[in-house]
Amino acid sequence: MHLPPTIASETRRPPPATVVQDDTLVALVARAKAGDREAYTVLYRQFLDDVYRYALVRLGSKEAAEDATQTVFVRALAALPTCRQNAAFVGWLFVIARSVVADQLRARRRQTDPIPDDAVWPAAGPSPEDEAIRGEATRFLLAARENCLTLRERELFDLLLTEMNDKQIAQALGRTHGAVRTAHSRLLVKLRECLGPLTRRETTGPAHV
Repeated sequence: MHLPPTIASETRRPPPATVVQDDTLVALVARAKAGDREAYTVLYRQFLDDVYRYALVRLGSKEAAEDATQTVFVRALAALPTCRQNAAFVGWLFVIARSVVADQLRARRRQTDPIPDDAVWPAAGPSPEDEAIRGEATRFLLAARENCLTLRERELFDLLLTEMNDKQIAQALGRTHGAVRTAHSRLLVKLRECLGPLTRRETTGPAHV
């Protein structure tokens, strides 16, 4: 059983992926466990973008994110038999993603550098106007992430940028669903409180003495 095409080519031009429904997901995971390469390729393409986005925002480097993403899917392929509940595949996959990212951060022997203001995430070809608006919103969100959130809150924030739901995030973080929902609500409140001063500072500029 071989791994699907390399991450580098996939992340530069992501293939179209059909949203996998819960019952279809269970069947795909079962087939992949049985050695069905096509089933694993569907899973790979479906969750490639989310894993890459998560790695990118955690590591702050496209090259590091591509390396981490490839490592995640290689480990996932080898460890598929350990995914006991097929319906919980997404949370299980992101447990691996968290571990891979943590390994890379530890290897640096220092905290990762702040994500640059011009960091971009995979896009499906938006217009220049949409890109400009999204870039501005992203810049404010990343500034709020760096300036206002704790390390624990940043990890939740990064997972919320994916397509995962609260239950899947809870599994990835090893926390209860209720705890994640509460933390999610508190995080949104904290971001709103933080974004207000940031956007006002941007629009008014520094005060003149």
